[in-house]
Amino acid sequence: MAECIVFTGGGTAGHVFPALAVLDELAPRWGGRVVWIGSSSGMEREILRRRAIPYYGIPTGKLRRYFSLANFLDLFRVLFGFFASLAVLFRERPRLVFSKGGYVTVPPLAAARLLGIPSFTHESDLNPGLATRINARSAERVLVSFAQSAGYLRPALRAKVLHTGNPVRRALLGGNPAAGRARVGCPAERPLLLVLGGSLGSAFINDAVERGLPELTSRCFVVHQMGSAHYRPAGRPGNYAGAAALGYHAVAFLDEELPDLLAACDLVLCRAGANTLWELAALGKPAVLVPLGSGASRGDQQENARYFAGQGAALVVPEEEGGRLVAEVLGLLADRSRLAEMGRRVRELGRPEAAARIAELVLERAR
Repeated sequence: MAECIVFTGGGTAGHVFPALAVLDELAPRWGGRVVWIGSSSGMEREILRRRAIPYYGIPTGKLRRYFSLANFLDLFRVLFGFFASLAVLFRERPRLVFSKGGYVTVPPLAAARLLGIPSFTHESDLNPGLATRINARSAERVLVSFAQSAGYLRPALRAKVLHTGNPVRRALLGGNPAAGRARVGCPAERPLLLVLGGSLGSAFINDAVERGLPELTSRCFVVHQMGSAHYRPAGRPGNYAGAAALGYHAVAFLDEELPDLLAACDLVLCRAGANTLWELAALGKPAVLVPLGSGASRGDQQENARYFAGQGAALVVPEEEGGRLVAEVLGLLADRSRLAEMGRRVRELGRPEAAARIAELVLERAR
């Protein structure tokens, strides 16, 4: 059997697409096989199916830091996932396991440690999540996107940390601005606002954009990724009706058209997921960030957003101040010099070479 490297990660696109960026850099130089361990019912299965990458689904449970009766049931799911991972790794005998994060990665890295298989784990957020904190005990290397992330880990683990930056898909770096505007019918002279709610969409951002559409479309062209669960095409009742004719283009999800639209846009309105932020940094795109509140997350988006804002690379509007969101967006679009300065500062944070650097590390260790 050909030599093998196992990738693992899932739950959201932020745990899949960065790993695929590493895989794209690795594939031309790795003559062996690559397989993926993900959750049995996760969205990553469909993404990997389209890439024709062998996929093993395992049971997985959520890791919580608070009391919940669900923790008892999920403990058994994690245990079953561990034994399922043992079976996969024993059969594949990989040279290395590379984890991009998410709860599903904990059983494979624990199984790899038991079998004596080396592993790397990568963290995108400033403050490492619980899965990364657990995986750091098993991994040889903890790769981080923020240089400051090492300070959030136990002192005994910090020697494993290497600041690599966050891997960004090469396809995103080669977008065509003219093609992006042509895709949605946006005139060359009109400011283009790109609204992203993450891979699952954001009801909060969607509602804010809907309320502000008359003002927004009077000043700019709006391209709005709503998320599959929240998608409401233009023409339905409410402010969406007739908006397409005014300069509004709504989609459920942006895929192959995303690089061109990112290249074309003047400003991005989005959540503060780490993967999105590092893609914007690689492209030098200023943003208005609406991080998830503490009630809906562990606070990672708020910390990410504060860091980018502190570097002058983004403007943050907390959910509780959402009433000023449209005004802030329009104010930035009207201030071209401030937009340019934010674009310069955010580009200084980016590391477009991160995917190639991580692939090099993976390849060196696997060999």
